[in-house]
Amino acid sequence: MATLTYVYSDSTAVVGPLATVDEPHSWDLCEVHGSSITAPKGWDMVRYEGGFATSGPDEDDLTALAEAVREAGARDRVSARPLPNAGPASTRADGEGVGTVPVMPAARTGRRGHLRVLPDPST
Repeated sequence: MATLTYVYSDSTAVVGPLATVDEPHSWDLCEVHGSSITAPKGWDMVRYEGGFATSGPDEDDLTALAEAVREAGARDRVSARPLPNAGPASTRADGEGVGTVPVMPAARTGRRGHLRVLPDPST
């Protein structure tokens, strides 16, 4: 893995080790593209001569990501929330109790989550 960074003020493209923080005008590349990408016409290319990181995220990183997605999804689920019982006044004239108030979920935009599980290419 490598990071491509464009330095517009110097007309320079820099390919270096995978960045640990998000920088403007930078993109993460796989090893193949990191070693074969070229600079735009009229630009200089600076390429890091050391090796690039080849290992992907470890199991702990993937587990932490899955937990974060699961927690975010749990916050989006909405159910009826009970209200304190106010005694006889909590019954409407039609006899229906009003001890719980259903909370309507927010309108969905139709957009599905952007994360997907892909099959292992080695199997």
